[in-house]
Amino acid sequence: MGRTRAKDTEHPQARLDHGGIARIEPSEFTSGFELIVDGTPQSHVDLDDPTHLHFEYIVRMGAVIDQLTSPGAALTAVHLGAGALTIPRYIDATRPGSRQQVIELEAPLAALVREHLPLPRGASIRIRIGDARSGAKKLPPALTGACDLVVSDVYSGAQTPAHLTSVEFYTELRTLLSPTGVLLVNVADGPGLAFARRQVATIAHVLPEVAVLADTQVLKGRRFGNLVIAASASRLPTEWLPRMLAAGPHPAKIAQDAEVTAFAQGARIVTDADAVASPKPDASLFLR
Repeated sequence: MGRTRAKDTEHPQARLDHGGIARIEPSEFTSGFELIVDGTPQSHVDLDDPTHLHFEYIVRMGAVIDQLTSPGAALTAVHLGAGALTIPRYIDATRPGSRQQVIELEAPLAALVREHLPLPRGASIRIRIGDARSGAKKLPPALTGACDLVVSDVYSGAQTPAHLTSVEFYTELRTLLSPTGVLLVNVADGPGLAFARRQVATIAHVLPEVAVLADTQVLKGRRFGNLVIAASASRLPTEWLPRMLAAGPHPAKIAQDAEVTAFAQGARIVTDADAVASPKPDASLFLR
């Protein structure tokens, strides 16, 4: 049975351009707040401690980001999909001086977050409104080949739009990366992992070094969940990740090299011509 919740009207909310509702609620599990879009939890933010990462897949993204360049060094990053800006806030807190660009489709969502979950003073985080794919093409030319990190974490409701899953899309993102830059992609999939396997095959076609981070049961295709795909033109800095992920707070596995090859074996590369949105999870997954 779901838990009793306060009336939706008691929480700050905004009607989105696509007709849905975005709402900010105090977290029922931990400190901080959650951004809920059309009933789907999208982000968790702790204003008092931006290094507090609550969602499991975000913890895994943070673990990869911690390995980039020198510890504490400023990064140049592009984020596709804003949510409540959890990862940009994390980078700002752990790597002062970082320059970050965020592309968010929904202006009402960005305004809601700015008002009720304000960014830290002095944070160099610029939010651009527009479609993630077309917006990435309009970024300043100085970012081409200069990004240490590109994050693709775009959801319309609980699904990634089809045009953000193709080899053409990932080829466009590759142009933003520095020679050692890393692409992080959040993929949600269920039993069988047909969608995730195609995404891994597609990204590996564009960037040769690929790792997949996920809960062991999710990685085996036994339940619906999030997989983080990390990719680069250079060897990924993952030497310490297996130990870190196994220790928690959300134990997970990292698949690399031969395991990634086996994971994607037989999966067709996604093109613009045959791209589809990610699978929609069962509504019961988000009962609160």
